[in-house]
Amino acid sequence: MTTHTSAIAAALRDEELFDGTESVGAWTQAFRRLRQNRAAMVSVVVIVLLYLVAIFSPLIARYDPTQVHFEAITAPPAWMAGGTWAYPLGTDDVGRDVLSRLIYGSRISMSIGLIPVAFYLLIGGSVGLVAGYAGGIVDTLLMRVVDVFYALPDLLIIITLVTLLRETVIGNLLSGMVLLLAALALFNWVGTARLVRGQVLAYKELSFVEAARALGSSPTRVVLRHITPHVLAPVIVQMTFTIPGAIAVEAVLSFIGIGIRPPTPSWGNMIQDGFGSLFTQPWMAIAPAIAIAVVTLAFTFFGDGLRDALDPHMRI
Repeated sequence: MTTHTSAIAAALRDEELFDGTESVGAWTQAFRRLRQNRAAMVSVVVIVLLYLVAIFSPLIARYDPTQVHFEAITAPPAWMAGGTWAYPLGTDDVGRDVLSRLIYGSRISMSIGLIPVAFYLLIGGSVGLVAGYAGGIVDTLLMRVVDVFYALPDLLIIITLVTLLRETVIGNLLSGMVLLLAALALFNWVGTARLVRGQVLAYKELSFVEAARALGSSPTRVVLRHITPHVLAPVIVQMTFTIPGAIAVEAVLSFIGIGIRPPTPSWGNMIQDGFGSLFTQPWMAIAPAIAIAVVTLAFTFFGDGLRDALDPHMRI
């Protein structure tokens, strides 16, 4: 009995050390490795600046994004003949300042990138934790539900759902943003659920988890206190790669006319507005396209750097 108790105590001490000094050391080393990745750090700066632009867009933009300037309809960018620095990126075909719309559009795109990902983590993380730890029939039922959602053509269903509900109350909230967020959150959490379940299955049989159960810890405490902290690293990395996908979906839906409702600007409907004038006013479509490319590359490079930094095989 004494030997068994000592083994349990030793296992828990090992886990406490991992959660404490060793865990702090591992995260510190990961942060140091991340700082050495120049592409990742530049990406962090770009991401932070984009979110600052989104938050303070009313203070940064010179004009209201819906304001029409009749004296400067289809004005070219400032560096082209006939352009003026009053409208640095020119104006669109109804006289709205492209730069101001680009700045305000960051509020939609950056929110679309962040808010659904939080729901992916909440829904998918919860399903993965319960399925992985409970096992048995619970795991089987939950994963069959996950398989059903995974087999669905999510983009096609999102397009159908948004189209059907576009003229309803929820479809009119925040220019259609609420409906778009709900549709994205409803169908794109399955990858997170599978990842979390796999991590839980790997950790729940380790000695410190067995020791916690032997000492009478409730399943909820075991999952939240002893397992969840260890599965965060791969989930965080996955989230950084998921954000650009959500932004791209919004851009696609807005481009085909069922995303954010005009005149509220988003980078997607700005590309749609400029597509018809691509050969005469290419800046209208090029500016938001570059913005989407920049944010996508920034999150991709940051995700790559974060994955390398958190790779356990690289730990000193």
